[in-house]
Amino acid sequence: PARPLQRVCSAICAARKVRADKKTEAATTKARKEALKRIPDYIKDAQHAFNAYIRQRDHLQPCICCGMPLTLDAVGGGFDCGHYRSTGSASHLRFHEDNAHGQRKLCNRYGAGRAVDYRIGLIARIGLDRVEALEASNTPHKWAREELIAIKLDYRKKLKELLK
Repeated sequence: PARPLQRVCSAICAARKVRADKKTEAATTKARKEALKRIPDYIKDAQHAFNAYIRQRDHLQPCICCGMPLTLDAVGGGFDCGHYRSTGSASHLRFHEDNAHGQRKLCNRYGAGRAVDYRIGLIARIGLDRVEALEASNTPHKWAREELIAIKLDYRKKLKELLK
């Protein structure tokens, strides 16, 4: 800069400064958003990563309820990650892989989860002992921020390994 209020020396330097300012602004905005996150936000992020992993894991298997093939081509994906014991009634099992399986949207959302059919399919897939262990598990769990971040990173890593 040649003058006291001049910030840059040329148009090229001005363009570089704008790019650098945008990067630092984006980084500070991201850090501020991360600092404002609460536990429910971390649960949502971890649930998103977990559900993506389960959908990828089960995309070649039939629906846990009705046995029909799971399709990927529908708008928003053709199937969900359905939970045998819902996240509302058993939130401590929301990230348990035995509790979550690929389920057609028709069965999961519009068929109210079809718990009886889900249980029959679950027994066929993982066995009666593990299903009964899920049903008997009633210990509440309080999620910690670090634990939820670790779950999210773990399931993102597992998803990448499945996609290879």
